[in-house]
Amino acid sequence: INAEYMGDENASELALLDSLEAGKPISDCVEMDIPDSANCLRYHAEAVDKLFDSVAPAPSNVVATIVREPVGVVGAIVPWNFPLQMAMWKLGPILATGNSLILKPAEQTSLSALRLAELAAEAGLPSGVLSVVPGMGETAGQAIGRHEDIDMVSFTGSTEVGRYFLKYSAESNIKRIVLEMGGKSPQLVFPDVADMDAVAEHVANGAFWNMGENCSCGSRLFVHRDVKEQLLQKVIAKATDIWKIGDPQDPETRVGPMIEAGHLQKVLSYIESGKQEGARLLTGGSRVLAETGGYFVQPTIFDNVTPNMKIAREEIFGPVLSVMEFQTEDEVVAMANDTQYGLAASIHTSNLGVAHRVSRALRAGTVSVNCFSEGDMTTPFGGYKQSGFFGRDKSVLAHNQYTELKTIWIEL
Repeated sequence: INAEYMGDENASELALLDSLEAGKPISDCVEMDIPDSANCLRYHAEAVDKLFDSVAPAPSNVVATIVREPVGVVGAIVPWNFPLQMAMWKLGPILATGNSLILKPAEQTSLSALRLAELAAEAGLPSGVLSVVPGMGETAGQAIGRHEDIDMVSFTGSTEVGRYFLKYSAESNIKRIVLEMGGKSPQLVFPDVADMDAVAEHVANGAFWNMGENCSCGSRLFVHRDVKEQLLQKVIAKATDIWKIGDPQDPETRVGPMIEAGHLQKVLSYIESGKQEGARLLTGGSRVLAETGGYFVQPTIFDNVTPNMKIAREEIFGPVLSVMEFQTEDEVVAMANDTQYGLAASIHTSNLGVAHRVSRALRAGTVSVNCFSEGDMTTPFGGYKQSGFFGRDKSVLAHNQYTELKTIWIEL
């Protein structure tokens, strides 16, 4: 498939579709989501003839080859927070390894996936290689999960829904399942950081980017007690002055609305829970711009959070940051790992030893140092514990999960 045709030449249209349906800031869609989607397709297409099968060191009278073959028909279920981008993270390696793809977008955000199918057909993709099936999770999603002729399902979404696909597989044809699920990612700030302004920018970005509707959202901030007040002042200033709330079609907007009314109420209920359990609200905490009809929530920061509070343990999927302090390296590693999730983590330190030790000690699929990042297309993305199951998105390593491994043993 021509990546330029499917992504670059149609970028403005695809960005607008995702912004309109998901409420994402148009600047994020134009500058990040759609370019990354086209780059994903281009990357996996380039990898097709760079990955080789192998020959085993068999006896001299035998030729033993180890080859990878397509799984067959793959069903991909993608979420509403990054509609086209997550579709491309699936489509790229699935098609590059020779499979056919049945793609089910989230019911809230199906337009960019449907447009993708049109562009694929126009670009010359053979009929039946890519099918887009919009619908509800309970019907279309379950039908894909239980279908006897679908060989594999690759799912991105909540841990709660991910469990269903394991059940569907067990009750049907034992199809292969890959799950990329929720997170409660920690951001660790040590007292030796060199540039507190830069740290505050990364912390705010980790917590509030995409309205916190992000599985790797850095929603737990662990900051050393010696620099806590200094950092919080800067993060609060950025939350109130820089992270502008408003119309997602305005290029200056950085915080759009929640995806739908039900999700707005869920996020507000978590904020109320934080107040009831004794956390100290530093900024935000309310719905705003209700007169517009949009589901806007202020970037929200809680201090004095304890590890047993709901806002510290459960995935909120909104712009809510929970702050906890620490004194020692061992203490903060234990606190950061005290979660059912393990998708991502961030460390801020000027000490190379701390960076190496803590990166290894954190139980997370991606650990970024002195930044908030999910890596790029060359690095795998997925989680430990209840953040992931079996596979990874991105990088050439994503190809392996969409193939079957075969041994061919030829006696001469």
